[in-house]
Amino acid sequence: MKAAVCREYKKPLTIEEVILCDPNENEIEVTLKASAICHSDISSMDGIWQDKMPAIYGHEASGIITKLGSKVTHLNLGEKVLVTLIRSCKVCSACTDSDPTSCNFTWDDEYTPLSNHKGEKFVRGIKVGAFAEKVIVQESQCVKLPDDIPFDIASLLACGVITGFGAVSNTAGLSKGQTAMVFGCGGVGLNALQGAKMRKAAKIIAVDISEKKLDIAKTFGATDCLHGGEKNLLKEVMKLTKGEGVDYVFITVGVGQLFKDALKYLKKGGSAILVGMPPSKDSLIPYDVLDIAGNNISIKGSKMGQSMIERDIPMLIELWRSGNFKLEELISGRYSLENINEAINETRRGDAKRNVVIFE
Repeated sequence: MKAAVCREYKKPLTIEEVILCDPNENEIEVTLKASAICHSDISSMDGIWQDKMPAIYGHEASGIITKLGSKVTHLNLGEKVLVTLIRSCKVCSACTDSDPTSCNFTWDDEYTPLSNHKGEKFVRGIKVGAFAEKVIVQESQCVKLPDDIPFDIASLLACGVITGFGAVSNTAGLSKGQTAMVFGCGGVGLNALQGAKMRKAAKIIAVDISEKKLDIAKTFGATDCLHGGEKNLLKEVMKLTKGEGVDYVFITVGVGQLFKDALKYLKKGGSAILVGMPPSKDSLIPYDVLDIAGNNISIKGSKMGQSMIERDIPMLIELWRSGNFKLEELISGRYSLENINEAINETRRGDAKRNVVIFE
């Protein structure tokens, strides 16, 4: 099969012939129809987390099941599925408590089903490796899709949508009438805005350094838009919230300074929801414990929106089907695998919400 291989940080991907082994007992093979490009893929390819190379990235995908492991029980050959990075053992305390993103099972991330005719192994980037014509993943990483949702639109649900929406609905549990501030209006941030709108937040403040993205944010639910480069950003937020601050700040981009600054925008009793992933060198953030304890401030992590795909994906599809949730509007462009570097560069520049690779 063909795959887009990352051999060096910050270098263009190369289209190569790759061998995919048969699925193990709890795995399935999915022949892909669409794979969206996420900033986490680009961050990994740029080396900000010092990933091993060579690797095949991509983790937002949809396709058709073409092979089954011997112990697969809930999916069948020929079924249309969404492929995510979320693995669940189904039996640990987190998984049985409907939080598979906190699964306690130790997965073998060194294992890879990817190689070439020279015997060279490829890292399965971000647990999927979907910049390729096929993938091998755990059964728990997939959920069946209905016939009426197109593959390209469905692929968006695998990460950006559930991460942003879930941060608001699952991690924060934002209630009607509360206030939210969302840093970053990319694929994840726009879905946090949609989530806040769906939860009937009284005020939804979008922050970005791109005027273009702020204009888009208005169509996804933002009631107010502020430029991230504004020197008096705190003053503007306080003006919008009558001097109180917001109930929730969602940091959806991996900019270290934002995680440090987030708490100052919160009202007493407010919560900072950490969604984006900063570079390793910027991930240690100093916080004032006296301020946090004295003002009942909470800081919560939100991995993949603490999503449970069997529950959340059907719910989001129903919202989309009823016209109450934007999905197709998230797609900026569609590209062939051969043109993936063009799609990546556009995303890296900040010119795209989500670009999608289409497999014929």
